[in-house]
Amino acid sequence: MKSALGCVFSALAASVSSSSLHALRQTPPQLDYNLLPRAACDNTNKSRSCWGNYSIDTNYYDETPDTGVTREYWLSVEEGDCAPDGYARQCQTINGTVPGPTIFADWGDSLIIHVTNNLKSNGTGIHWHGLRQSGSNIYDGVPGITQCAIAIGQSMTYRFKVSQYGSTWYHSHFSLQYANGVFGGMIFNGPATANYDEDLGHLFLSDWSHVDVFTRWFAARNGQPPALESGLINGTNKFDCSTSSTDPNCTGRGVKLTTVVEKGKKYRLRLVNAAVDGVFQFSIDKHKLKVIAADLVPIKPYSTSSLKLTEGQRYDIIFHANQAVDNYWVRAGWLNACQPNVNPDSITSVLRYNASSTLDPTSTSDVTVSSDCLDEPLASLVPHLKMDVTNIQKSFDTYLNISTTNYVHWTINTSSLLIDWNNPTLKQVFNGESLFPTDYNVLAINKTTTDDEWIVLVIQDQSNLGLEHPIHLHGHDFWILDQSTGTFDAATSPQSFKTKNPPRRDVAALPGNGYLAIAFMPDNPGAWLCHCHIAWHASEGLSLEFLEREADIQADVSDSDRTQFNDICQTWSDNVGTQAFPQEDSGI
Repeated sequence: MKSALGCVFSALAASVSSSSLHALRQTPPQLDYNLLPRAACDNTNKSRSCWGNYSIDTNYYDETPDTGVTREYWLSVEEGDCAPDGYARQCQTINGTVPGPTIFADWGDSLIIHVTNNLKSNGTGIHWHGLRQSGSNIYDGVPGITQCAIAIGQSMTYRFKVSQYGSTWYHSHFSLQYANGVFGGMIFNGPATANYDEDLGHLFLSDWSHVDVFTRWFAARNGQPPALESGLINGTNKFDCSTSSTDPNCTGRGVKLTTVVEKGKKYRLRLVNAAVDGVFQFSIDKHKLKVIAADLVPIKPYSTSSLKLTEGQRYDIIFHANQAVDNYWVRAGWLNACQPNVNPDSITSVLRYNASSTLDPTSTSDVTVSSDCLDEPLASLVPHLKMDVTNIQKSFDTYLNISTTNYVHWTINTSSLLIDWNNPTLKQVFNGESLFPTDYNVLAINKTTTDDEWIVLVIQDQSNLGLEHPIHLHGHDFWILDQSTGTFDAATSPQSFKTKNPPRRDVAALPGNGYLAIAFMPDNPGAWLCHCHIAWHASEGLSLEFLEREADIQADVSDSDRTQFNDICQTWSDNVGTQAFPQEDSGI
C-alpha cells in the first residue's frame, strides 16, 4: 500500500477466528519502512525526524500534509467463543479478534471506516481515542454525545482526516463494551524524535475477566470493583489451570506472546494501557527503554528502566537489543496496590534473540516497584514542539465527589453524568435546543477574541478515598499546568502553574485527594467528553462534557453527515424496544 508521500508498509499477523482467540499471534506486526526518495528528506532508520517536506519540527496543530490518499476499513463488532489466556468464555470483538485489526494510515491521509453492529443484544459506537477530530466532531464516536447508538444489524461510516501521527487506539464507547474486547490499534506513520531500525507495532496491556464484564458491573457499582482473574499482552497469555483443574472452561491452551529480535538492532514499540481498571509499570528485563512519545505528542527522548501507564495512556518507546543472546521476560508490571488482580505477576510475554528457542526466560527484574499510581514524572515529559500557555480566558473549577444513592455515583459539582443513547448532545444542538439536561454535565465555552485563548479546567478530588483517576479529554491535547496532592487554592495555586512548554497529552492522572489543572484552546467546535478512563468510574458517571463554540458546530456538518446522523438515530429509536440490553449505567 503506497501513499502519495511514498511510504510503503505491511502488517504481518495471523488470521484468527473468534473461536480460537487464545492463539492470537506469537509475533507482533512488523512494519516495513522502505521509503521512496522524497524531495526534502527521507524517513529512514538514520533519519526518523524527516517526513518528506515536513519533519518532527512541523507545527502539526497548524499544518498537516495533504497526501490525497483515502484509506478504507471495514469493522464488524461481534461476539463469539474465545479463550485469549486459555480460559473459555464469550467475547465481544472487532472482526473476531482481541485486539481488533490495526488501522494504518500516513499523516495527512483521509480515513473511511465502516462499522457494523453484529452483536446479539447491544448497541455500539466506536471512539477514535486521542484524535482531535477537527471539523469532524460528529464522528468522535460516543453514543449519547456525538451520535446515537448503532442498532443491531446496522452500520455507520466514520470519516475524518489524519491530522496527527503516532500511536493510538480505537474502542467502543458504549458502556463497558471495550472491557469485553471491543478495541484495536491505530498507527499513523510520521516522523519521530529518535532513530530506530524496525517498528514492532502495538503492545496492548490489559486486565482480563473470565466472565462477561457486564455481569461484574453490579459488584463494581456497589463500591467493590472486582479483582479480575488475568491479564493479556496483545490479547494473549497463558493462564495457569493447575488451580482450576476441575473447571471445564480452563483449557490450558493459552500461549505467551513471543517477540523475536536481532542482536544489535533498535526496535520501536507502541504501548497502550487498555485496562478496565489498573496501572502498569512496563519493563523488559535487562533492557533500557527510550521514551519518544506520550499519547500522540512527540517528546524529547529520555531513558528509563520502567514506564508507568495509567488507563488510556500510550507511550512510544525504543529498546536496543544489545544484551546477550538469550530469552528475556517482558513484564506488563501490574501494580496490585492500585487495583488488585488475581494473577498480577503472570501478565508477561517473551523476548527472544534466537527464534528457534522454546525455553522460558530465566531473567529477573531489577525494577523498583512504584509506590504510587500516578503518571510518569512531569519533568520527563517535555514536548519536542515547544508551546507555552499564554492568555488564560476562563477557568472552570470543578469538584469530584461520590454519592451512594441506590449505588455508587461519582459526581462533578454534585452531578453524575447520565446520557441517553437516543438523544445525543449533538442532536439537541442540531434541534436548536438552548437548555441541556442537568445530568449531561455540559460546560459551555466560546472563543471571545481573535487571539490565542486558553481554557483551564481544575478538578479537585473531594471524595477522601485517595483514588487516582486517569482523566481523558476528547477533541484536544491538553497542557498539564499542575498535578498535585492537597487542596487547590484559586488565589495562590495558579502561581505554581507550569506554563512554559508544559507536558501535553490527552490522558493524565488526577491524584487521589489532590487536583489536576489542565489547559486547552477553544479552537475545535464540538461536544467533547472529558471523563475518567477507569471503566467502572466512567460507568458510574465520572464525566463532564464541553460544548465548545456551539454556534460554529453545524458549519462542519455536511448534508450527507447530517443524513447519516439522523438515520442512525431513527433506526435506534425504531428498534430500541427490541434491544435486549437495558441502560444501567451512565451510558459511556
